[in-house]
Amino acid sequence: MNVKTFDDRACILGEGPLWHPERGQLFWFDIMGKRLMTREDGAPREWRFDRHVSASGWIDRDTLLIASERDIFRFDLRDGTEERLAPLEAGNAATRSNDGRADPFGGFWIGTMGKNAEKGAGALYRYYRGEVVTLRDGITIPNATCFAPDGRTAYFADTDEHIVWRIPLDGEGWPEGEWQVWLDHRESGINPDGAVVDADGRFWCAEWGGSRVACYSPEGDLIEEIALDVPQPTCPAFGGPDLSTLHVTSARQGLPSDAMDEAPRSGMTLAVATRARGQAEHRVIP
Repeated sequence: MNVKTFDDRACILGEGPLWHPERGQLFWFDIMGKRLMTREDGAPREWRFDRHVSASGWIDRDTLLIASERDIFRFDLRDGTEERLAPLEAGNAATRSNDGRADPFGGFWIGTMGKNAEKGAGALYRYYRGEVVTLRDGITIPNATCFAPDGRTAYFADTDEHIVWRIPLDGEGWPEGEWQVWLDHRESGINPDGAVVDADGRFWCAEWGGSRVACYSPEGDLIEEIALDVPQPTCPAFGGPDLSTLHVTSARQGLPSDAMDEAPRSGMTLAVATRARGQAEHRVIP
């Protein structure tokens, strides 16, 4: 596959790509750079913050919900103003937000982690109608938050555990029953990072350190892979006019200089045309 450079600004830790369905526009974050990034009318644009920001959902055409290291807030793309919606581990300076995504019910799932990836320092939360509820604690590196087209299945990974869980949801989007180990990479050592589910229920996962996005069937079988020339892809998102372009953020954090010489696109945001079609990102109801 022909992997193109969508944006050549190198992120220290690119994350959280979101294709805004009303704007037809990709947004993503450089967590360590504390910035929200996009391209507008073919030109790069970004906003800088005083804290780490990592994931977003869309509220309306001009407003995003953004998760930061200490809060969840409404962000106006027209004038850059913020309105806090809820605190998020506001009293814990040792943690920050990481992977997150809107669910089919208007909620928003967001994971937190230690700023130095301390073991078990993070948690998974759901923001729903103004309230933040803990779904699971003791998380080290929360990732792969995404939802199947049936609206009754969520996926979530702790990269440090090398496990992706499948989570049954009730009629309001809350987890019910046991979390099922769906992909178990403990023997292979594969590091599941960000992920997205396409319109046919296939799970596309960026694999940190693996230089690829891997596609798994709903049954958990590896059916396709997209080889990348960056060793640390972080998260995929479908976008483009027909939602068939897979955008992939990446990171250069922790790479030695010789690795950067061999993988100069590390940290950039990439794009590849696929035969798949993504789901439109769900709207957050604040």
